[in-house]
Amino acid sequence: MRRAAVAIAAGAMAVSLAACGSAKDSKGGSSSSSSPKKGDNIKVGLLLPENKTARYEKFDKPLIEKKIQELTNNKATFQYNNAHQDANLQAQQVDTMITNKVDVLIVDAVDAKAIQNSVQKAVDAGIKVVAYDRLAEGPISAYTSFDNEKVGETQGQALLTALGSKATKSSKIVMVNGSVTDPNAAQFKAGAHKILDGKVTIAKEYDTKEWSPDNANSEMEAAISAVGKDKIAGVYSANDGMAGGIITALSAAGIKVPVTGQDAELAGVQRIVAGTQYMSVYKPYAPEADAAAEMAVALAQGKPLDSIAKDKVSSNSQKDVPSVLVPVTALTKDNIKDTVIKDGVYTVADICTADYKAACAKLGLK
Repeated sequence: MRRAAVAIAAGAMAVSLAACGSAKDSKGGSSSSSSPKKGDNIKVGLLLPENKTARYEKFDKPLIEKKIQELTNNKATFQYNNAHQDANLQAQQVDTMITNKVDVLIVDAVDAKAIQNSVQKAVDAGIKVVAYDRLAEGPISAYTSFDNEKVGETQGQALLTALGSKATKSSKIVMVNGSVTDPNAAQFKAGAHKILDGKVTIAKEYDTKEWSPDNANSEMEAAISAVGKDKIAGVYSANDGMAGGIITALSAAGIKVPVTGQDAELAGVQRIVAGTQYMSVYKPYAPEADAAAEMAVALAQGKPLDSIAKDKVSSNSQKDVPSVLVPVTALTKDNIKDTVIKDGVYTVADICTADYKAACAKLGLK
């Protein structure tokens, strides 16, 4: 994968009221201009994977819907479902979108491999598919996400920075990775290993089913028993939700060590303020959501993606997919003001509730 930090233009992509339709082949391509012309009255479907992670309902869904309506002068029909971490349910939701004859489908897959047949069914029905956040298998027409190996590298480097002089080959680290059904998890893991391997010792490592905080909590308890409470120097957690479960286990054992995260969830930001979590990865959802909406509208209207997608990404089943990869930032207590507050993700009041007022004051968050 050629990775690039791609800036998303702030202004909305100009969308004409009419564009040439095209007959779609089974590979997601287009042939002769035989379909009816599509203007702004398009149907867009969105399928998100779960709601345990706060971002999907709080940010992704409303941001994508808002951008689609902006691009279509509020004339688009928007249909949405959440799969609640159930791949079979998501497959049924794809079938429903096909029955409802959406023009384009944005899918964040529960299981990137399992969804391949559903993607093929959608494409066979003449529906273009945009893979969102996770690179779904099958004949997708476009993809947007973050530079996922870079996310893992950012986490790994932050953990080494937090360890400082303790970052030695004898220092024992516990790694709590995401779900094996999520291809992003493998990329985060690869990026983190690239930074950590040879610098510290990975004493225990887990791939956490369904990204569950409860599972991460159990894994951390097991790691403490196996490694020893006084021998753990730090914890790589692939996201903030799991970091919460990990920190609960660490606190119960009287252990305070640097813990990473991802997604800049409100609870994660508050833990960073309090000092129980060292960092998170701030992923600005608006550029990712905007890119998905822009590509979906363009595909539904039969327009090329050249002006939107500057990158190419390949999966096991599809080569050189037009893609937008959004850059990320390591979020620590030192840049909360310049990231999530500046971008309007949270206000100081959101973060600095009663339990965190004293810690916020020390950081100058008022």
